[in-house]
Amino acid sequence: MILTKLVDPRTKVKMSRVHVIWNPKILMIIFLLSLTAFALFFILGNKSYKATWVKEGTGIHSNSLQFMQNVTIYLADNIIRSPFLAKMTYLHTLYLWVKFHMVSLFFDPDVEEDKHSSLPNNNKQVDELLGGLLKEGLDEKSCRSRYESAWYHKGLKRQPSSHLISTLRSYEALHKRCGPYTESYNKTVGYLNSGEYNSSSNNITDCKYAVWTPQEGLGNRIMSLVSTFLYALLTKRVLLVDSRVHISDLFCEPFPESSWLVPSDFPLIDELWQFRKESSMSYGNLMRNHFMLSSNNGSWMIPYVYIHLVDNYNDEDKPFFCDDDQTVVQEIPWQILKSDEYFVPSFFLIPSFQQELDRLFPEKDTVFHLLGRYLIHPANTVWRAITRYYNAYLAGAHEKIGIQIRIFNKEPNPFVHYMDQIFTCVFKENVLPQISWTLKSLSGNSTNSTKAVLVTSLSSEYYKALKNMFDEHPTITGEIIQVYQPSHEGYQQYGNEIHDMKAWAEMYLLSLTDKMVTSSKSTFGYVAQSLGGMKPWILYRPEDYNAPNPACQRALSMEPCFHAPPGFDCNTNNPIDTGKVVPFVRHCEDMQWTWGLKLYGKQGEQAFDNSIYSSSGPRLVFE
Repeated sequence: MILTKLVDPRTKVKMSRVHVIWNPKILMIIFLLSLTAFALFFILGNKSYKATWVKEGTGIHSNSLQFMQNVTIYLADNIIRSPFLAKMTYLHTLYLWVKFHMVSLFFDPDVEEDKHSSLPNNNKQVDELLGGLLKEGLDEKSCRSRYESAWYHKGLKRQPSSHLISTLRSYEALHKRCGPYTESYNKTVGYLNSGEYNSSSNNITDCKYAVWTPQEGLGNRIMSLVSTFLYALLTKRVLLVDSRVHISDLFCEPFPESSWLVPSDFPLIDELWQFRKESSMSYGNLMRNHFMLSSNNGSWMIPYVYIHLVDNYNDEDKPFFCDDDQTVVQEIPWQILKSDEYFVPSFFLIPSFQQELDRLFPEKDTVFHLLGRYLIHPANTVWRAITRYYNAYLAGAHEKIGIQIRIFNKEPNPFVHYMDQIFTCVFKENVLPQISWTLKSLSGNSTNSTKAVLVTSLSSEYYKALKNMFDEHPTITGEIIQVYQPSHEGYQQYGNEIHDMKAWAEMYLLSLTDKMVTSSKSTFGYVAQSLGGMKPWILYRPEDYNAPNPACQRALSMEPCFHAPPGFDCNTNNPIDTGKVVPFVRHCEDMQWTWGLKLYGKQGEQAFDNSIYSSSGPRLVFE
């Protein structure tokens, strides 16, 4: 075993990497020893020490435990995948048990779980099917969050249109007919093996596919996954997702009676991660090189094309959002799509899509809210961590406030500037009650009302500052403020399975709050606000080491922002401001109102029309 020091090129943070060069038998011994140490800590550990962690509401943040966690999961991954132990299926069960407790250890408040007693007791009727968005009768045990989530959320902000509901039912039938290993799927895979698609063949099927591949962090992945699903709905394609990115550990299978995972024997499985904008089969490169995608009469066509929609895409990739190009690519049976963006807003600028989108989403700012609640359900392991934490810390509060903090600045110590900004925002906008700086107690003015503040951040500094302030100073309203933070990872760990599971749990917990403050340009915050149907207060990025004025602004829409949209006219190829083409697609609040695209509802449109634009954008007053 060799332990080396590396530097993460994204974060410049030093990391330790374990290189295991021993055979599987020795790996097995080390894994069992590591597992034993973990079990002893988990079962026989000092209860008072654990109680202290729980009381502080911070979860467990021990460096030694983090190291044990990483080593155990790394060894488990390599053991389970080794040919020596591949057929020992009981080890897979053990592996899942380890992963579950590694996640729940960071959230678990020692609350015994029972399905009925753990559901929030709201004494009200709950629509578990979300107005028909979800299909009735699916297996509850395999995905508890699908129906239980309605008991924790406040309900849909907008009801789905009847056309969206019927479109989802039609898609489910399509997915069942064309899903992995069906007759139609096997025929269409044959085009990849042969290298060409002959539309005049008697062996042709009407099944076409959009294969989603991941890029960047979990927030980016979720946004691009929802975007790709909408594209599949619009073009009547079957959505398949790369199965090698622990998708099953994060999300439930969303479609009845058929998997959405790309099979392990898919002909292009080893190439999915290798596709880049420079790839020869990328749509941009094919257009640049004037490659003929099909014969003149359309009888012959390439079997697949790679669609590169990552933020660094080339000008030749961007015509994907033009009608003429859509006419071409929609005929190709297989599309491999990679993106780190929420590219939905640009669909609303494609004329051939507009009528269908109007029927699906009469209220334009509901796309992610509705599709996300349909498609993205936490897997059981993550859901158990979410509900246990929620029931222990958040359920009893009269109001729940989420504060999501993401620091992109590379300055040495942004804490002081950003903390001043957070205080200014939450007090000025009445997100939290003002505190008395002179008195230690206002017991005579107590309202017996509590507010729970959920802080999510890679750092613990902001949680500690908020908690210390409300612990040491009473509010002028007499309300009790309790501050919690489930975890703090230090830095973003791209591709780390446990890190992603904890991040997904925290995103979902944020979506269950009543009010939210988010960081500008953060995809983590976008996902949480959209799932929860909230218009958060957005913290602007500090510049020149000074807190911006205003410190934050209320969002006009609960939709995410498309950070890197194309900015040209499809007919003339001339640059245009795509944020001024239609009233419901405008620029994003958190990108200084000059770039990015976002969908707005009627209220947001009116706010734009009534605003006075300046060089710094509109400044709106919310009563």
